[in-house]
Amino acid sequence: MKSVSRRSFLQSSTMLASSAVLTPYLSIPKVTQKSLRLGGPIFLKSDDSEVLAREHRRLRYSAAYVPTVDLNDTGKIEAIQKAFAAQNVIIAEVGAWVNMLDQDAEKRRKNLAYVTERLALAEAVGARVCVNIGGSYNPIHWDGPDARDISKEYFDATVENCRNVIDAVKPKRTKFALEMMGWSLPDGPDSYLKFIKAIDRPAFGAHVDVANIINSPARYYTNTALINETFRKLGRWILSAHAKDIAPKDGHFMETMPGRGNLDYATYLRNVTSLPQEVPLMLEHLRTSEEYDEARQFVIKKATEIQISLA
Repeated sequence: MKSVSRRSFLQSSTMLASSAVLTPYLSIPKVTQKSLRLGGPIFLKSDDSEVLAREHRRLRYSAAYVPTVDLNDTGKIEAIQKAFAAQNVIIAEVGAWVNMLDQDAEKRRKNLAYVTERLALAEAVGARVCVNIGGSYNPIHWDGPDARDISKEYFDATVENCRNVIDAVKPKRTKFALEMMGWSLPDGPDSYLKFIKAIDRPAFGAHVDVANIINSPARYYTNTALINETFRKLGRWILSAHAKDIAPKDGHFMETMPGRGNLDYATYLRNVTSLPQEVPLMLEHLRTSEEYDEARQFVIKKATEIQISLA
């Protein structure tokens, strides 16, 4: 065998060691930053799907809440799909905002029938998600706090409700999801994962609203970590997200519009646009077109600052 000098041996060993250290990092795929699909309500009054789709584009929206349409109006549903696709605007969400745990049996039955119909509409129109809260045992407010809303009884009943709604529709291109809430389940990524496992349906996914789950000083002051944890744990199941903010007021944490609170929006936008799937970010809960203009412009400005383009 050819002899190897001590210097050559040491040089070769050093190169091999360096390669061993670098190899794991070289194998990590680079995260591809997607364009942001921002959406929100519009204030233009029209029944013309093409007019509505163009208005979304005028506002630089590429995602939309479903326009008003009846499940049985197949002609209008087809018109909505065609018009919005032509403008590159996706239908992000169909809301189903009723109490699936109403203590009145007849109201509960009607509410569940309504949620089932809304999921069927989401399927028909090709929306990304139909979303509702789990509900509440509060006897007065359909979404109010109640001690039982973090109980096993609540969890089990919500699992059954979600399964029943999904199994009734059997959606192929849309999914059903629960809104995150501060005082009922799911109240964060860990409880959401428990729902995903327990419901055990491919048509069940995750909907993110970080402002809703900032329900303590710890989460408020470390919301960057909360955002990262939420997207890390729920990432592949996330279907849509809401754009709101949170700020202290009179000794409480109050929901406010994006830009008027202290949510780490740079981190939020990076997470939304870094997932393998495209996730729309939807503005909500504002009262006037002027308020939505302010919120929309803030999100667009923040995205521009961190070099995220709009879809």
